[in-house]
Amino acid sequence: MSGSAMNTTLPVRTPYMTRTRLAISLLFLMNGFMMGSWAPMIPEFAHRLSLSESQLGLVILMFGVGSLLMMPVAGAKIARYGSRKVSLTAAVAFLPTLLLITLTNNVWSGVAAVVLFGGLTGAMDVAMNANAVATERSMRRSIMSSCHAFWSLGGLLGAGLGGLLIKQIGVYGHAITLTVVAAILLTIAWPRVLADPPHPEQHHEKLRLPMTPLPWIIGIMALFSMVPEGAILDWGALYLRNELGASVTASGFAFAAFSMTMAIMRFAGDLVRDRFGAVNTLRVCSVISIIGLLIAGVATNPVIAITGFAIAGIGISNMVPIAFSAAGNMPGLAPGIGLSVVTTMGYSGILVAPSAIGFIAEHIGLGTVFIGLPVLHVIVLLLSRLARHADGASGH
Repeated sequence: MSGSAMNTTLPVRTPYMTRTRLAISLLFLMNGFMMGSWAPMIPEFAHRLSLSESQLGLVILMFGVGSLLMMPVAGAKIARYGSRKVSLTAAVAFLPTLLLITLTNNVWSGVAAVVLFGGLTGAMDVAMNANAVATERSMRRSIMSSCHAFWSLGGLLGAGLGGLLIKQIGVYGHAITLTVVAAILLTIAWPRVLADPPHPEQHHEKLRLPMTPLPWIIGIMALFSMVPEGAILDWGALYLRNELGASVTASGFAFAAFSMTMAIMRFAGDLVRDRFGAVNTLRVCSVISIIGLLIAGVATNPVIAITGFAIAGIGISNMVPIAFSAAGNMPGLAPGIGLSVVTTMGYSGILVAPSAIGFIAEHIGLGTVFIGLPVLHVIVLLLSRLARHADGASGH
């Protein structure tokens, strides 16, 4: 490689770029913190509005509907205004949504607040991922995995502290506290978020769906990467409890082990991706996740299953960040448009997976489901060559 070619791939590490990386990481942390804080609020929310389990399920489904509706809108707005403006606007609107949910006193206002919460978290998700792609390009190095690690960390903090805060200071005190914390994170990030140029030439696309197959195929990669994640989140504990005889406490370790290894590996993922490239990283991750899911599916006791889920977390950790980086670097397509397609398809996997898996598990058992899920990651493995677009961010 010539000296000039070598220089084009050197990562940029100026103080300004360090600040922009910190800023986008804080936006991911804020979004994850708000999402994690919602989980411990759900029982009180259901009790306050006298919702049955089935009614609560429909309300939570509306969260997903809100997200899926707003993600394409955010993509179009990013093309017109740039990801910085859309990220910060969505973040400001997102701030009071959990407080609004806490203040609702009837089903219809509760549904409206949940749809708003879901829609704005989805819009912010697309925009901050687009800004992370822009920051990757400016730095010429990978940062997407660590951004998602901050999201995972925020989710763990929000969920872990939420129950304690509700017990100590009540639901209103909890809602006010988390809103203040999120506002502080946003305030610190605000002046440092990378100002990327809009793409007015792509604004005519608006909400029109891309006609080229590439974003849809990468969307399938994201979808198939995220379905097993949703399966472990929603069914891992039940699998350990009902089919492997785990205690109530031990059954919670399924997702805990998965989340822990996923968060750790996401912090390491950018270094791995910069060293070996997105295609090789995705291939190794796919193989590791396949092995982990198979171990969990054939497990004869909870310890083996938890070990399998932990291994799956190592593999799945960097599959979605790579798909999102690829979505934001597709040739001839504005980052916001590509990301809106891929994020919508990816997150629909987590939305659709619980009901579909529940129906299938009734007939064949959850163990068989976890044995079958690796087929999805085999398809990701076969499509892994498309991850080369992710390396457009880091100069590979």
